Order: sequence, then C-alpha cells, then structure tokens
Amino acid sequence: MSNFTWPQGRSVKIAPRANQHAISLTIHETGDGPAVVFCHGFPELAYSWRHQLPVVAAAGFRAIAPDQRGYAESSAPPAVTDYGLTELTGDMAGMLDALKIERAIFVGHDWGGFVAWAMPVLYPERTAGVVGVCTPYMAIPPTSVMRAMVNGKDERMYILWFQEPGRAESVMDRQARLIFDRLMRAPLSPEESAKRAMASGELDMNPFRRIEELKAETPTIVTQEELDTYVHAYEESGFRGGINWYRNIDRNSREHPEIGVAKLTLPCLMITAEWDGALPPRMAAGMPALCSDLEMHNVERAGHWVQQEFPDAVNQTIVDWLRRRFKKIGSS
Repeated sequence: MSNFTWPQGRSVKIAPRANQHAISLTIHETGDGPAVVFCHGFPELAYSWRHQLPVVAAAGFRAIAPDQRGYAESSAPPAVTDYGLTELTGDMAGMLDALKIERAIFVGHDWGGFVAWAMPVLYPERTAGVVGVCTPYMAIPPTSVMRAMVNGKDERMYILWFQEPGRAESVMDRQARLIFDRLMRAPLSPEESAKRAMASGELDMNPFRRIEELKAETPTIVTQEELDTYVHAYEESGFRGGINWYRNIDRNSREHPEIGVAKLTLPCLMITAEWDGALPPRMAAGMPALCSDLEMHNVERAGHWVQQEFPDAVNQTIVDWLRRRFKKIGSS
C-alpha cells in the first residue's frame, strides 16, 4: 500500500438530534463493502488511521475515518456541553444516516475508543462490532478519583488540568509543533516511564504543561511530512475542541452510567499495546466478564500510538478478525 494516497476529505452534514445543533464532519473513505468506521483519539486526526484505511479497504470493506467533532475542519461548536458522549455517538449515528449505512463496525483508539464502545450501548441497532485499540470497554473514572491520585494537585494530571476552559489551550495552542514532535515517538519502557513520572517525588502525569522540558530521547514514529500534517491542522484549529471532550467526563457518567458496565454480546476485538503508558493492557483485564464474544491481542513493545508505530501488526489483527466475523468481499 506504499502508493496509497490519503483520500481527500469531504464534508458530511449531520442532522441535529434532540437539542443538538446541526454540524458537519469531514470524512475520509475508501473501498466498498461492510462499513468500518475508524474513530481517532486526542490529540489526533482521521489521518491517524492512514495505515489502516487502505488495508481494510483491500480486504473488502468500506473504510471510513471522520475528523470528529472539534477536530480539523469538522464543526467545533462553542459550548463545552456540545462535546459529551451523547453528542459524539449521535454524530456517528448521524454520519451513518447521511451515508445511508444501516450498521457499521466501529474501531476506536484513545478517546475514539470510548466513542466506539459506547455505540453498542446507545445505538445497538447501528453497531455490528467493535474494535478497541488501546482503549478497553470500561467506565471512565470520575475526576474525583483522578484528583485523589495526585493529592488534589490538578496540574499534575493532564485530564484535571484540562478541566478549566481556556487554561490548557493558552499553553498548547502556541506549541503545536513541539507537542507533536515529542508525542509521536517510540515509548519508554514501563519501568522508565514510572521512574520519570515520580522524578520529583510526586506523581506527574501531565506532559502538556511542561512539553518544552521533555527530551526527544526515542526515535520518531512519523515522517516529517506526517508530522507537518498534524502540526498544520492544529495550528489552524487549536486544541479546544478535543480538550472539551475531557470536560464532559463527569457528565458522561451521570447521563450514561450503563456504559462500561452493561454486558455486550456483539463481536468485540481488543488490541492492547504492551508499553502504553496512558492505557496499559492491565486496564482491559475486566473485559472478558463484560464481553461474551471477545478476542484479545497484545502488540509487544508498542506504545500508545500503536496503529502508527506498528501498523502491520494492527492491520493483520483487524483484517483477520473482520474476515472471520463479517462478510468477505474482495481480497488483500
């Protein structure tokens, strides 16, 4: 797939649901067959799935990657409350409506994983299967639990630091290139990561507020052109949209306490990354009790950006599962 050209995005209008506003999402798609929707995380883009779309399309599926609400050229509504799971899953269902797709398999990484796992709970009739990449099926811990982890020092936990509107954006929006240069790198070992996190004697899980202090110690996992794609997108949009997803964590729990608790019976695939510091494999330990039709695979020595760092391993696992569990069309 070395000659694959990332498909040009096209705008799709999403009809309003309940009290939501109508928005538009920029989507990138290729292939024909059963629909597979790829949901990106933070701080990412639909482009984060550039290695997966052509391979899944070649296997006989219609591969679709949207820039989700608040990202790139997709709509970025002004209110913080426009970015809860109610709105985000509604966008995915609305996108299927606009594309005249009855059901889809949802693949999600990072925050996109929480959207993907919420789909069979909130829209079971639209969801044929779910693939979690790093993100397990689980309830998101409330901010009170995170606050206890850092003894009330919000600046030491990026999710808590994100909660005050405008605070994180004022630091991050002017450092897009440095952020992506430091993030898009091979991981440290879990032992070394833990050592760094406790370097000051207190747990610190907020690289964004001190990004200029992070050293480029490991090899980059993206080319210069790929890095530029991320940087240019965020220099245009800023980080507000994606950060607003985090500002709805407690609201999501109040509105949808069943997500991460309700048992799932549809086909599920979980791909963990051995050296993922954000969502380590141990967080998926409870999934067999919640997902009756589950396969689990681990990518050794992989970090949080596993689909970009080890695309061949991720692609092989996803395509093998898709071919066995869903209609086969075409060949790779």
